[in-house]
Amino acid sequence: MERKELEAQVINMVATSYKQEAANLSMETLFKEDLGGASVQMVALVAEIENELDVELMLADASGCATIGDLVNLIEEEM
Repeated sequence: MERKELEAQVINMVATSYKQEAANLSMETLFKEDLGGASVQMVALVAEIENELDVELMLADASGCATIGDLVNLIEEEM
């Protein structure tokens, strides 16, 4: 999968999990500061990523990502 394709897919999944508009999100979007999400949303996001992209992510690793870009990097490493 191309990086840009992966980025778009992850942004759409983050938008769904955090109830945001995908158009308002970028690789620089900060999970805590910009999205203010609860850990429950990250759990749902990780589950969706694992199902959609067929990768295994540790919740602790995903929760440690500051930005959407960091999460994409993590996913790429696991693919």
